[in-house]
Amino acid sequence: MDIETASRQLDAIGNPTRLRIYRALVRAGETGAPVGQVQETLGLPASTLSHHLRKLLEVGLIRQARSGTTLQCHAEYPVMKALVAFLVDECCADDASQAG
Repeated sequence: MDIETASRQLDAIGNPTRLRIYRALVRAGETGAPVGQVQETLGLPASTLSHHLRKLLEVGLIRQARSGTTLQCHAEYPVMKALVAFLVDECCADDASQAG
C-alpha cells in the first residue's frame, strides 16, 4: 500500500459518521448488511447515509451488491487488513534498542 492510498482511506474513516458506518459493516461479517438495516441501526437519514457510503466506496473500504431490490453493503476485509498492516508493519523499525 502506498502513502496516498492509506491517507485517503484514513481520511474517509476519520469522519465519525463514516467510522460508525464502517464499523457496522465490519461487524456484519462476510454477508454484509442491507442499506436499510444500516440506516435503521445508526439512525441516519437516507441522504446522509448515501453520502457517507459513497465516500467509503470511493476509497475501496466497502463494496455494494444488489440482490433483487436490496442493496447490500460489505466491508472489504482485504483492504482493511492492508491498511492495518500498513500502520503496524514497520512498528519500531527505527528503534535502536530493538536492533538484534
